[in-house]
Amino acid sequence: MGKSRARLFRRTPFAAARLDQRRDGDGDPEEEQAAELLEKLQHPSAEVREYACASISRLLQQKHVIPAFLQRDVVRCLGPLLMDHSLAVRETAAGALRNLSACGGFEVCDDMVTKDIMTPLVALLKECSSGLDANQLSTKKCREMNKNYVEDIANEAINLLWNVCECNNTAVHIFNKEGCLEPVLHYMKTFSTNVDLAISVANCLQAVTEDNPDLLSSFNASAQQVLETVMLCPESTMKHILLRTLIAGTVWNIKDTIPPGSLGSMVNAILKIFSESLAIDAGEMIIHINAAEKNRLKLGVERETEENMSDVTDNCVLTEDDDMEEIAKGKVRRENDISDLLPSDKWELKEVTALLTAQQTALEIIVNMCCTEDPSDDEWEELSSSDESDLFMENSYNEGSGLLMSPLCLSDEVNSAFLNNLIPKKILEKTAFPSSVAVDICMHNLSWKPLIKKMNAVQCRALTCLHSILLVSDVDCLGGASALQSLAQHLSQLVFSKMELPTDTEFLEAITSALRALLQTMASKNISQCMTPEQLLALCEAGIRSSNASVRVNVVSILGISGSVLAKGQDTAETLKMIGKFLLEVAMKESSLVVAGEALDALFDVFADGKEAEKAAVQIKLLPVLKEFQPVFKMRMRKEGKGQYSTDQLCVLDNVKMNLRRFIAYQETLGKTPT
Repeated sequence: MGKSRARLFRRTPFAAARLDQRRDGDGDPEEEQAAELLEKLQHPSAEVREYACASISRLLQQKHVIPAFLQRDVVRCLGPLLMDHSLAVRETAAGALRNLSACGGFEVCDDMVTKDIMTPLVALLKECSSGLDANQLSTKKCREMNKNYVEDIANEAINLLWNVCECNNTAVHIFNKEGCLEPVLHYMKTFSTNVDLAISVANCLQAVTEDNPDLLSSFNASAQQVLETVMLCPESTMKHILLRTLIAGTVWNIKDTIPPGSLGSMVNAILKIFSESLAIDAGEMIIHINAAEKNRLKLGVERETEENMSDVTDNCVLTEDDDMEEIAKGKVRRENDISDLLPSDKWELKEVTALLTAQQTALEIIVNMCCTEDPSDDEWEELSSSDESDLFMENSYNEGSGLLMSPLCLSDEVNSAFLNNLIPKKILEKTAFPSSVAVDICMHNLSWKPLIKKMNAVQCRALTCLHSILLVSDVDCLGGASALQSLAQHLSQLVFSKMELPTDTEFLEAITSALRALLQTMASKNISQCMTPEQLLALCEAGIRSSNASVRVNVVSILGISGSVLAKGQDTAETLKMIGKFLLEVAMKESSLVVAGEALDALFDVFADGKEAEKAAVQIKLLPVLKEFQPVFKMRMRKEGKGQYSTDQLCVLDNVKMNLRRFIAYQETLGKTPT
C-alpha cells in the first residue's frame, strides 16, 4: 500500500547446525542420563568433570534432550565450572554452554541470563584477557599438544557471549556495564596468529554494537585503532576477508563516534572491503578449490601407501567419532555459519564457507546502509564529506552493456546519500543463480552440500540489496531508462528461465521485492515495462500461494503497478479484466488483512482512470462487488485488527478503508456520467 520500503537486516537469530536427532544406543531415558552427568560435574577428579562437560555438550545438540537438562538446572551446574582450576574443564564447560545457547534459542538464552550466566562468563573473559599477554596459563604439556588453552577457552566464551547478547537485551546491558568491550577487543589483537578467534570476536562485536548507543562512548581512539588495524590487514585468505567484512560492519554500527570530517573516508574504507569480497566468483572458487582438495587427499593417500602405513582412511579424514569429539568441545554455531564445525583438515571447505559468509554479510550491511533507523523516513542518512570514492570506478557505465554501473561516489556539492547513484556490477552479478557446476559438486559431496544453501542466501541478499538501492536512487543515477529495462529483463529471466516458477519462499520474497521496486521506479518515469501480462499473472498466481505474507503483498502490488500502466494504453480492457478479477478474489478471500488491503489499494490504482479501465470495471461489475464487500472489510477490521497487527499496519488499513469509501463514490459518479 504505497511505496515499498527498504528492508533493514537484523542479525538472524541462530539455529543450531547439524543437530543429531538420534538417541544414544544404551536406551537410557534423557532424565536419568542428565542426572548422572550433572552429578559427575561435582566429581573431585578434573578428568571426570571434563568428560561430563564434553558428554553434556554433545547431548545438548539434540533438541529433545535440552528440557531434561534445563529441569535439572544445567546452567547453574555448568556456570561455576567456567572458573574451574582445570583449564580443560573450563573449555568443555564453555563449549557445553555455547551449545545450549545455540540449540536452545531465545527462551533458553533468556533463562541463562536470568540464572546469572553472565557473572562467571564475564569473569572468565577478563581472566583470559589478562592471561593472553602474560601467557601464564601455558604449560609444557600445552605446548607439546600445540594447544593454547587461553585462546581456545576464550573462543568458546566469546561465542557463548555472542549467542546470549544476540538474544537478550539484559546480557547486552551487562556487557556495557561490566566494561566487556576492553577485554573483547584485546582478543582481537590475536588476529594475525589466530584468525578463528578474531572472527568470533568480530561476530560478537557486530552483535553488541547493533542498536546499542550506550556502548558508543566506550569506543575511544584506542578502540577504534584496533578496528582500523584489522581493516587494513593485508592478508588475502578468505577468513581474513570475512574478518575485515565483520569489522567493517561493526564500524558502520558505531559510525556516530566517527568525526564528521572522517565519515567519507570511513565509508570508502568499508565499501572497499565489501568490494573485495563481492569481486570473487564463489562458484569458480568452489570448482577450483574442490579440485585442489581432491588432489591434496590423493597425494596424501599415495604418500601413505608408499610409506606402507596402515589405516589410510583414518589419517586422511576424521571418522564420525572424531567429528563428534570435535563437536563435544562446544562447536555449534548458527545455521548460516558452519566453518568452526568443520574438521581441521577441511581447510579448503573452510575457505569457501568464509567467502560466502563474507559476501552475505557485506550485502546485508549494504542493505542496512540504505535504511534509516526510522522506518517512516524515506531519506538516507547524510554524510558530511566532500571526499570522492574511487571504489567501483572500474564498473563505470559501459555503454551497450545494459548494466547499471554508475561510479559510486560521495557528492562534492552536498552531503550526498550513500550509494544513491549506483547499482554496482558486483551486486548485480550476485543476483544470478549459483553456478550449476558448483552446485553439482556440492550435491555430490556431503561435507560441501551446506554450501548450496549459502550460495542461495547470497543470491537472495543481493536481490534484497538491489531492491533497497532502487528505492533510494535517482533514475538518471541508475543509468537511465535503457539500463532499467535491461535490469527488468534480467529479473524476468530469473523468474521465468526455468521450466517451473520458483517456489522457495526466501527467493520469492527477494525477487518480488526487487521487481516491485523496479516497476515502481519505471512507472513513475513512464518507462515501458518488458514483462508481458501473461508473465505477470503467472508470477502473481505463483506468489499468491506462498505462505509468506510479504511475497503475497509484493505480487499484488506488482499487479497493481503494471495494471495502472496498462490502463493508460489502448485495447487493454481484456487484460485489465483479468487483473481486476484476480485482485478482487485476493481482497475477498485472503486470510491476511494486510494482503487484502494491498489488493484493494492495487484495485484503486488500476481502475483510477482511463477509458479501458472504465470498460473493464463495468464488465467485471467492480462497483457492485466492492459495495457488497465494503461492510465485510469493515467488520474484519473490527474483529481482527486489534492484537493481530501493528499500529503502523492498522493505520494503513484505516487509510484503505477510507479510500474504499471514496473509490466507491468515484465509481458511482462515473456511472452517472452521460456517455
